[in-house]
Amino acid sequence: MRKLTLLAVAICVMLALPALAINEHSNRRAPGWSLPDTNFKFHDLMDFRGKVVLIEFMQTSCPHCQEATQNLKKIAGRYGPNVVLIHVVNPPSSMNDVQSYISKNQIASPVLFDSGQVAASYLRITPANPGFDVPHLFVVNKEGQIVNDFGYSPSTKDFFFGNALTPILDKLAK
Repeated sequence: MRKLTLLAVAICVMLALPALAINEHSNRRAPGWSLPDTNFKFHDLMDFRGKVVLIEFMQTSCPHCQEATQNLKKIAGRYGPNVVLIHVVNPPSSMNDVQSYISKNQIASPVLFDSGQVAASYLRITPANPGFDVPHLFVVNKEGQIVNDFGYSPSTKDFFFGNALTPILDKLAK
């Protein structure tokens, strides 16, 4: 009987580990920012207070980002004005790359330029943790708190390409 209990505990721990890794940067106030779009209009995170915000850190050359953009666009669209999708583009994407990406993917939501500083504050980049993979998605609640974050990996693919965000957004967008 004791072996069965230990096995059950071990299985629960193994199942919980991916969830712990997914939310590595969660449960804190979302760092503020003001970033320009392709028309040099600045967008401020505070402009979206009272809405659920999906922040996708991405690059235009990333094939996973392109597929994720289409799915995130669809998911956010289901919630109307209650959920805002924001794409934050990081170097080396240029103005021409971004304009082409917007046109090709028919993006109506803000696509903003980051020099890497905003990504660094969200992902807690340090000399010991010097980089990050794209896409990376943050879910910010109506009060401006990061409630979930998902770095792209095989275990998180459904958050980018499937419907795993739906239960989270159903709860937050009420």
